[in-house]
Amino acid sequence: MGDARRPASVPIPDINKSDRSELLRALETSLGSSFSTAPLAPQPNPLIIVISGPSGVGKDAVIKRLREVRDNIHFVVTATSRPMRPGEVDGKDYYFVSKDEFLSMVERDELLEHALVYGDYKGIPKQQIREFMGKGYDIVLRVDIQGAATLRRILGDSAVFIFVVAESEYAMVNRLIGRKTETREMLLVRIATAREEVKHAGNFDYVVVNADGQLESAVKLVESVIDAEKARVSPRNVSI
Repeated sequence: MGDARRPASVPIPDINKSDRSELLRALETSLGSSFSTAPLAPQPNPLIIVISGPSGVGKDAVIKRLREVRDNIHFVVTATSRPMRPGEVDGKDYYFVSKDEFLSMVERDELLEHALVYGDYKGIPKQQIREFMGKGYDIVLRVDIQGAATLRRILGDSAVFIFVVAESEYAMVNRLIGRKTETREMLLVRIATAREEVKHAGNFDYVVVNADGQLESAVKLVESVIDAEKARVSPRNVSI
């Protein structure tokens, strides 16, 4: 049985724009206040998105495509003391500096995180993050597993941590071989390291499989993660 106290449901007939405006004014008068045009949900905060994973899983490809298909994302260019590889561009792929220059940046507290990786330094400049978050951009950081662990200690749950993996170990090793950037001995080191790094997936918020030939699916999944994070009732708040 229905609730006898509930008023009968009578639909409002289709009305023109003028009549609609009059009805709105009448409703405001009845309620004693005007209807606000302010957003009912606050503007989402810019995010810091930390993307990591073992060597050979296509992290760079995922990030490159993400930047192509999504607006208001800034990929932070990492500073490194390692030599430039063929095809790399200073200021785009990395900021290439000498070891002395890098250590000076550390002394001036200009880096959010830094580490010694395979004999060379890598670090994330703070100023880039502050500048682009101030403009409303989401920040994407690409770091190795060690760097992700450090950022987790620094940023806690204020950032989004995404772990990228290949569909199998075999596929991961094939990609490493295909890069043709390491000697056999260096490959063995990277493979052994990658096997250990896969075990750290549980320390991340999300895992994205970047299967061979399915880059678009991986990128769409990362976008879905970002969209879901933007819709959180309790947003992540980060301060650098």
